[in-house]
Amino acid sequence: MNRVDITGKRFALTTPLYYVNDLPHIGSAYTTIAADAVARFQRLLGNSVLLVTGTDEHGQKIQRSAEAKGLNPQEFCDEIVPNFVSLWELLNIQYDRFSRTSAPNNGAIVKEFFQRVWEKDDIYLGQQKGWYCVSCEEFKDERELLEGNRCPIHTNKPVEWRDEENYFFRLSKYQDRLLKLYHEQPDFIQPESRRNEVLNFVNQGLQDFSISRVNLDWGFPVPENPKHTLYVWFDALLGYISALLEPDDEPTLAAALSKWFPFNLHLIGKDILRFHAVYLPAMLMSSELPLPNKIFAHGFLTKDGRKMGKTTGNTIDPVALVNTYGTDAVRYYFLKEIEFGKDGDFNEVRFIDVLNADLANDFGNLLNRILGMVKKYCDGNIPSVANENIPAENPLKAIGLHLGEDVKNAYEALTFSQACTLVLSLVQASNKFIDDQAPWTLYKQGQQAAVEKVLYAVLESARLAAYLLSPVIPSISTAAYQQLGFDIDFNNQINAAIAAPYQTHSQWGLLNCEQQLGIPQPIFRRIEPPKND
Repeated sequence: MNRVDITGKRFALTTPLYYVNDLPHIGSAYTTIAADAVARFQRLLGNSVLLVTGTDEHGQKIQRSAEAKGLNPQEFCDEIVPNFVSLWELLNIQYDRFSRTSAPNNGAIVKEFFQRVWEKDDIYLGQQKGWYCVSCEEFKDERELLEGNRCPIHTNKPVEWRDEENYFFRLSKYQDRLLKLYHEQPDFIQPESRRNEVLNFVNQGLQDFSISRVNLDWGFPVPENPKHTLYVWFDALLGYISALLEPDDEPTLAAALSKWFPFNLHLIGKDILRFHAVYLPAMLMSSELPLPNKIFAHGFLTKDGRKMGKTTGNTIDPVALVNTYGTDAVRYYFLKEIEFGKDGDFNEVRFIDVLNADLANDFGNLLNRILGMVKKYCDGNIPSVANENIPAENPLKAIGLHLGEDVKNAYEALTFSQACTLVLSLVQASNKFIDDQAPWTLYKQGQQAAVEKVLYAVLESARLAAYLLSPVIPSISTAAYQQLGFDIDFNNQINAAIAAPYQTHSQWGLLNCEQQLGIPQPIFRRIEPPKND
């Protein structure tokens, strides 16, 4: 997307660079939806935002996957990558950079970075013996392995024994500095459970890790010894940095680091926590580069309470899910119903129930009801009621006055579920307020001023709810906002941030009678559950 610096404040974040050994799955979609919601929220705050996503394309697993299809690795990657691009488009992900680790500019960055670390004497040649998981692209300690020498993550695949010459990075040298970092910056790794996991791992003692492979052609050659190929995690982690290069930049570290580095946030799955929370900071320390502000590792997704896997047939096709239920529906469910940072489950019956309850019955019904009443009781015009005419103890205003700040805190803490629940509490209170105040009765009694106060309070609450949910359901929020008289498209993020900045539009009491309401239309149609044969 086109970026404009709205203020001097910058916010850069990343998804993982997704491994391209297969088509994108729902877990990849989950992380990227969350990252997009963060980026959208930060833009509403007026910040200049850079969202980086992309693909990790080197390593033995890719080489084997390519061989199985009769392709060379680059051809294989070029075939898979467009599936990520098209899925992000389907999910309304508006990223700024798409990094491919096989790209030449990443090769140049990796080479320069390697030289920095080499000159610090933090890379040496040694012998690697141990159990290796090709799927993780990682050597495993024996204490980690399951019965039958199986990887604890890829449980259906036995690890392989390796005894070969490798280059190593002196990770052990940085153990104390890492522990100092975790102590001085307790928010560096989030959530707390993941931080404790990393602390436990590092406190057991760090071993130097292998950064090269022999008998592997697919990857960048080690600058000091081209017989070796750089290990996937060494060049993959640098794919974040090479993504920062502008199109016309020389591919140098100085150019890449000039504007957006360090990152404010790395969003990852917990299975790659160690690489981002231990290896990456140590590598950056070695090269004397600043560290990211925060690394947040979310949990795993299950389906119907069981681990997902192709072998069991228990998978979710994200493309089919969006095509069946719509983009905003998928975005809403995964951010609202799963506590970010913990494992979460997808169940289609619950999925439909949540969407019908929250978006059709509560939010959609509220907007439909209130616009119908405004048409009937106020000739379709926003009531001529000033914010100050609504007392602070009004139950909707009482919620609305602090809701923007509460939701802001939730988004910034990455508690998307809480943000959605807070907004929904205002929606539900608004529906109850209509029932309690019964404006149809007030109208019959000739109490027009009272009717208008009720309608204004509900209209304004519906507006505030639509605005605060826009990072999660931007298209539904746009439809609602436009029906309430605002010519704003939340999918045009820069314009929305300028025309509807958070500091004003997150406040209750913005609507005024000079605005022209739009044409009422359903913002979310109720989903009929699939019929069982």
